[in-house]
Amino acid sequence: MSSVPVAVVTGSNKGIGFAIVQALCKQFPGDVYLTARDPGRGQEAVAKLQKEGLHPLFHQLDIDDVQSIRALRDFLKEKYGGLNVLVNNAGIAFKVHDTTPFAVQAEVTLKTNFFATRNICTELLPLVKPYGRVVNVSSMVSSSALGRCNQELQQKFRSDTITEDELVGLMTKFVEDVKNGVHEKEGWPNTAYGVSKIGVTVLSRIQARMLNEKRKGDHILINACCPGWVRTDMAGPQATKSPDEGAETPVYLALLPSDADGPHGQFVSNKTVQPW
Repeated sequence: MSSVPVAVVTGSNKGIGFAIVQALCKQFPGDVYLTARDPGRGQEAVAKLQKEGLHPLFHQLDIDDVQSIRALRDFLKEKYGGLNVLVNNAGIAFKVHDTTPFAVQAEVTLKTNFFATRNICTELLPLVKPYGRVVNVSSMVSSSALGRCNQELQQKFRSDTITEDELVGLMTKFVEDVKNGVHEKEGWPNTAYGVSKIGVTVLSRIQARMLNEKRKGDHILINACCPGWVRTDMAGPQATKSPDEGAETPVYLALLPSDADGPHGQFVSNKTVQPW
């Protein structure tokens, strides 16, 4: 079993994920895994970084497939006895003018951005070693979407006692409410991406609380962050930040020094804790 520290970045063959891997290869003192659904695209991305003299490793990962998540989990357990840094970057967004029915957009977006991210955490968080760092890539859109929820939903999502099961119930309810054409009446905003990222931010807060209760002495820090508006396939060419600039906050959180006791359970943008 290798005693080398290990970092994993989900959805990292392009865009912000790729830039995070690139930065970690330069700054993280251990093995860095670039992951992708498609092994061909993943290997291509690895080759690109190797040309820069960097040494990422590749592991296939489709976060929508629990078997794929478990294969990664077993590999990390066997080879490294755990995990030091996990960056949950993989996610999807429909374009503004996409004509896919909103009910389908809601189901597909929540499935990947919230439910699949949660599945990764369920399988991989127990593997995180003492002084480990977990970064869930969320978005400022989670904050603006929260502001457009009704008061009752806002209270639930800001609660310091909300449980993971309650959060799952709310995310499921959003998808059902959209399907039934009542989501606005039920107090939801008109954004599937925004609601999915509310889920990611609140999940991070819950996970931090659980770590405090169950593994306080392990000094693990977990946070949600907004990379900013970044020029990627997802956000388009008009965005204000380059992928490298978008990677700055996630990388900062992934590399918090071992003597840091925060941020933890926070929503961070431009390396600064934001109100939730």
